[in-house]
Amino acid sequence: MILRASILAVAGSLLLTSACATTMTGRKQLVLIDDAKMDEMGVAAFADLKNSGKVASDSATNAYVRCVADAIIAVVPAGGAAPKDGKWEIVVFDDETPNAFALPGGKIGVHTGMLEVATTAGQLAAVLGHEVGHVLLRHGNERLSQSVAAQSILEASSTAASIKLPEYRDAIVGGLGVGAQYGVLLPFSRKHESEADTVGQRFMAEAGFNPAEAVKLWQKMLEASEGKAPPQWMSTHPANSTRIESLKASLPEAKELYRKARSKGKNPQCVPPPPKSKR
Repeated sequence: MILRASILAVAGSLLLTSACATTMTGRKQLVLIDDAKMDEMGVAAFADLKNSGKVASDSATNAYVRCVADAIIAVVPAGGAAPKDGKWEIVVFDDETPNAFALPGGKIGVHTGMLEVATTAGQLAAVLGHEVGHVLLRHGNERLSQSVAAQSILEASSTAASIKLPEYRDAIVGGLGVGAQYGVLLPFSRKHESEADTVGQRFMAEAGFNPAEAVKLWQKMLEASEGKAPPQWMSTHPANSTRIESLKASLPEAKELYRKARSKGKNPQCVPPPPKSKR
């Protein structure tokens, strides 16, 4: 695609004036897209996911997931990439794949298959803290911004291509972590995954969940992989063993946050639904 010189000039200007951003962990990142535009993209992608997927109707499962999600949401810092009204939509999808995700605009999705792996409230809190962390850390924005910078896909009139333009739709939903074939969740980079692990563990501790459950979750993931996971250098995700060691290293700080949360009366009473075989 050939771009006009004026568009390239705007792209260069935005790279110079909009790239300076810092995550809550202190890392510098490239952020070109306005948060309001990211919210618009996230809301549209989530609507497509709901239309193409099967929303779970089981009341016990929905109540449980909402209980854990609400506890995490209560400690999410306001402002920045958080929803401007502070409200998050939580949807459980009847899907056996062990996945969960969060999108800009305050959208959280959990597959029922995730509950077969994250079997305790604390383990689910580790998952949701991690996914919400991706949004708060602007990882989707950063990935999409890198795509914009690399491909010079930028319009002078809109900062980034509108989600309504079909030629840009795949790049946009891919930047958000959602595949063009709706329901396919794309992995973030190792750097993003590790950063979301750290922030997610912090969120769950501040919400009153034992942060050691994050370690247990990934120990279970390691056992479940049974040697099937690719080596770390072949994967965009950190190796399970690497995540475990990193979460163990950050555990003392997280435990202190957990202690303070419990001293303030934070003790979420979220009861997992009975296993499918007992329903």
